[in-house]
Amino acid sequence: MMNQPVTHSTFAIERRYATVPERVFAAFSDREHKRRWYADDRRMPIEQFDMDFRVGGSDVARFRMAAGMPFPGTELVYRTTYLDIVPDRRLLYAYSLTFGGKIVSASLVTFEFLPVDDGTDVLFTEQGAYWEGADGPQIREQGWRSLLEKLGNSLTE
Repeated sequence: MMNQPVTHSTFAIERRYATVPERVFAAFSDREHKRRWYADDRRMPIEQFDMDFRVGGSDVARFRMAAGMPFPGTELVYRTTYLDIVPDRRLLYAYSLTFGGKIVSASLVTFEFLPVDDGTDVLFTEQGAYWEGADGPQIREQGWRSLLEKLGNSLTE
């Protein structure tokens, strides 16, 4: 068996949204809302988006790299397992990413939804292991920053 180098990293992102925690939390728990901000605008076709939002439940988001992208036709699959859900307060899950059928990362993610006078502070933390050939923690953090921006835009629709 070949040993693969693994990079371990933790990063955190804080965002403030001008709406109540219940509305922010619903963007994670409502399938159609989550699909809009999380999956629909990734510049690659969505082949599957299944969601089972409960402790022990799993989500699967399957994409295929489009023409003009690196590795066109290659499949990306995010698999999520929910570990802790406290409505309107906290969300904890583990997810893995496979690329072309090979696992490239595994992460533990925490979202905290904190009420503030003018809305909700969201504290996001990812603790990840990124295998050789993965996008790595810096690019993953950029990806999450973009997704949290899309989340914010979806809350104003």
